[in-house]
Amino acid sequence: MEWTGLNELREKFLSFFETKAHTRLPSFPLLPQGDQSLLLINSGMAPMKKWFLGQETPPSKRVTTCQKCIRTPDIENVGKTARHGTFFEMLGNFSFGDYFKHEATKWAWEFITEELKLPVDRLWVSIYEDDDEARDIWINEVGVDPSHIVRLGKEDNFWEIGAGPCGPCSEIYFDRGEEKGCGRPDCAVGCDCDRYVEFWNLVFSQFDNDGEGHYTRLEHPNIDTGMGLERLACIMQGVDNLFEVDTVQNIMKHISEIAGVKYHEDETKDVSLRVITDHIRSTVFMLADGVMPANEGRGYVLKRLLRRAARHGRLLGINEPFLYRVVSTVVKENEVAYPELKEKQNFLEKIIKIEEENFNKTIGKGFEILNQIMESMQNGEEQKTLSGQDAFRLYDTYGFPIDLTREIIAEKGFDIDEVSFTELMNVQRERARKARMSQDDVAWADETLGLAGVKTQFVGYDALKAEGKILALLVDGEKVETAAAGQKATVVVDITPFYAESGGQVADKGRLTANGCAAEVLDVQKTGTGLFLHSCEIKEGMLQVGETVQLEVMNAIRESIKRNHTAAHLLQAALREVLGDHVHQAGQLVNAHTLRFDFSHFEAMSPEEIRTVEMIVNAKIFEGLPVEVKEMKIEEAKATGAMALFGEKYGDVVRVVNAGGYSIEFCGGTHVDNTSKIGLFKIVSESSVAAGVRRIEAKTGMQILELLQETTATLHKAAAELKLSNPAELVGKCGSMMQELKERNQQIEMLNEKLAAMQFGSLADNATEIKGCRVVSAMMTDISTEALRAMGDKLRSEAPNTVAVLVGVNGEKANMLCVCGKEAVALGAHAGKIVKEAAAITGGKGGGRPDSAMAGVADQTKIDEALLAVPTILEKVLS
Repeated sequence: MEWTGLNELREKFLSFFETKAHTRLPSFPLLPQGDQSLLLINSGMAPMKKWFLGQETPPSKRVTTCQKCIRTPDIENVGKTARHGTFFEMLGNFSFGDYFKHEATKWAWEFITEELKLPVDRLWVSIYEDDDEARDIWINEVGVDPSHIVRLGKEDNFWEIGAGPCGPCSEIYFDRGEEKGCGRPDCAVGCDCDRYVEFWNLVFSQFDNDGEGHYTRLEHPNIDTGMGLERLACIMQGVDNLFEVDTVQNIMKHISEIAGVKYHEDETKDVSLRVITDHIRSTVFMLADGVMPANEGRGYVLKRLLRRAARHGRLLGINEPFLYRVVSTVVKENEVAYPELKEKQNFLEKIIKIEEENFNKTIGKGFEILNQIMESMQNGEEQKTLSGQDAFRLYDTYGFPIDLTREIIAEKGFDIDEVSFTELMNVQRERARKARMSQDDVAWADETLGLAGVKTQFVGYDALKAEGKILALLVDGEKVETAAAGQKATVVVDITPFYAESGGQVADKGRLTANGCAAEVLDVQKTGTGLFLHSCEIKEGMLQVGETVQLEVMNAIRESIKRNHTAAHLLQAALREVLGDHVHQAGQLVNAHTLRFDFSHFEAMSPEEIRTVEMIVNAKIFEGLPVEVKEMKIEEAKATGAMALFGEKYGDVVRVVNAGGYSIEFCGGTHVDNTSKIGLFKIVSESSVAAGVRRIEAKTGMQILELLQETTATLHKAAAELKLSNPAELVGKCGSMMQELKERNQQIEMLNEKLAAMQFGSLADNATEIKGCRVVSAMMTDISTEALRAMGDKLRSEAPNTVAVLVGVNGEKANMLCVCGKEAVALGAHAGKIVKEAAAITGGKGGGRPDSAMAGVADQTKIDEALLAVPTILEKVLS
């Protein structure tokens, strides 16, 4: 057993199983492909579920991978212990109906004892308590000492998730030595202490569970193994946890240099170092696989990891963006297996830096609000508990983690109403759960229809009409045999010309007719098994399962969609030409009215860049480039330079759309056959969607004519409102009106100053004196806030020992101003404290600086009461 680096271990494992006739596959993206049940890939077998379930054919019956994984249930514990982490790599070898227990156990033992040379006397094997077959194989075929085999129950050694394939498993453990144990006499494999480390799980999927506890033996059982790469590296490197593994430790060292601290010198600082190290690894890999920061779903997980890492940077004394500087080390330590990290390094650094800068602004606002709340709590006599509503607002609106809020208020001796906070969190989770459920309709339909192995044949690339047979009907989610006029039904046919919503392109619309029946097709969705679901509104007659129907796509809508989709391809190519190769599609919507294209870019486009992109796209339209569509093997497609969708998974054969060699992309959508048919292209807007993601909305064809007509009508209407006969005069008229408004505003300011001067004398004459301060209070109606401030500034500057509280009432709105002259402030007067207490009498809130502060007035009937209280309030403040 020799010290072995993590990168070397990965290669040893994959190479070993290649010698056993396994096909090495690259890691699947962390973004699940075609699987709505997962937020992020969390295990080695997760991307292969369809192969295990027989829904798709794997590329080989024997596969080996090193899969990137993210697990998020224990985010709050990451850092607090050395065990928890969110990102890890899972080594695995898989058999889809090929080899089984004999080979899986033999090869596992061969790899760890002969390839890695782990000492046999420190290896242990656990088996499912009833799996005598596995025990016999381990002892008599593999040669494991019977005393090193333990039986464990179903909870530990039987893998199943609901109904479907399942089976017993064997786990391999490494004994780290008695000194790592808990010291209890019964310490053994399965104990929670750190002595026996489980590092490889061999799952024998040999049963089919019907969901009611009945297990049927599978005719073709499967093998699914998983070994944590970081955990194996801990064993081979003789370290206690993943944060001390070579590649991970090098990342931590970079963070330590930036922070000026060392690991293992201060446990509090160690927690922060572990948090940052883990979270920056997760962040880099998630971003590289196409996950972008967002306020929900996987994007929110990414944002939460980034913000938690940035906050722990603050705890280490780093008060400026720094995570982006660590990206280079994460890339360096992992690029041997994931070269795409190096290609995207600049993009990764820019996105992370932007998020850090945004977080600094956000957390600053959160601190400000929390400090205001705590100040209010300190002044109160009874309230010593932060409300759950305030804690939730800090968390939900300002990204302020509850643990940070808890820590800060505890320092002041306060508590949090965590019961109320949890209730609000549960409401939010339930809302998110319902939103997720509403997106699962297609997956649900697959189960309801019961058409196993059946697919709809799509003929819509070449035809707008087709004849098909109704395979199934759904009304209100229930499978039915007939559907009649007035009902909305989901219709499944064996052949269709209708394009189902996919890849950002909306579904076709059209008609479905049969004998005496007519229905309008409003939407089309495609299930994971390849069935096309036509959402129809039946206008007349009746539809019946088994009958033949005619399907016709509305040509005008299809043609508009085609123009917009081809224009989207030209747009992406133009963006990459103008902005750089970091531009990738991050989402799109193509319908008959507009095209919306989201792309990776880290700053707003300049007007010149927008104009240049627009000109390039139109130039390609005017060139009349032929648009060719071909199906080809994926390797051949890549050789042409065709662009793939960022993070998307493709089969062996792909569809490639080539617009005259200028734009070549993988695409399953519909397109014009020549760019000239797009007509014209106009960018309507460019905006931000999220950090590092921009959005362009554009029009083509007839939609540009409609846009011109709308704009012209608006200009004529604006001209008419200004009594102009010609819209061309608008610019000159607007300029003269702005100058006139500026002059009038200057006159208003002069009048306000005169008004303040006129009222200053009478206010000063009625002043009373308290402890050396002259106190003035008054209420004025129909006065603007600006005039109120002007009056206060005059009082403050011309009478330095004055404390003035002025209320301006303007209709239903009233504001209270307090000003304190320089001498009054020196005597202890504080405008912010005075106005806060006076406004509170009216139910209002406010505060501010010692010399000037504003507050709102809630109940105008209590203004007199508030003004009468000013002398008493001042006396209290001065004392």
